[in-house]
Amino acid sequence: MKLTLEQVAVVVGGHTEVADDYQGGVESIIRLNADYPLETLQGIEEFSHLQVLWHFHRGSDEDVQLHARHPRGDDRWPATGTFVHRNHRRPNRLAVSFPRLLRVDGRDLHVTDLDAVDGTPVYDLVVLFDEMGPRGERRQPAWPGEMLVNYWSPAGERPR
Repeated sequence: MKLTLEQVAVVVGGHTEVADDYQGGVESIIRLNADYPLETLQGIEEFSHLQVLWHFHRGSDEDVQLHARHPRGDDRWPATGTFVHRNHRRPNRLAVSFPRLLRVDGRDLHVTDLDAVDGTPVYDLVVLFDEMGPRGERRQPAWPGEMLVNYWSPAGERPR
């Protein structure tokens, strides 16, 4: 089945380059399309976080890799399948992020800790309800914690 999505917003500012780490502390704007009335955002400022569905628009269909591979090409971590990787090499190149909502200014949702770059198309956004989060215990192997130790470090801490 094929699904057609329409962009509802765009990321403005924030990160300008794609990076594996140092995503934290950067402010950006999620700008709602002019086609949507401001009423669609009514009440959103009462929430601390959003759930944002966006597209890795700088990737391409040629980037998709439908096989097991080492995360970030590093053989210290086990080869894992396509749907274990949280990057642009999956078939639809979609991502979900949970930025903190700082303030609302008309169509502009000012956020921090959105790991998408300037110009990224946003296909859906919704507030984050605590009650809709994962239920029960979560588990994962050690390698994601090792790999992502600097993921949310502030961009200013990036080594030069």
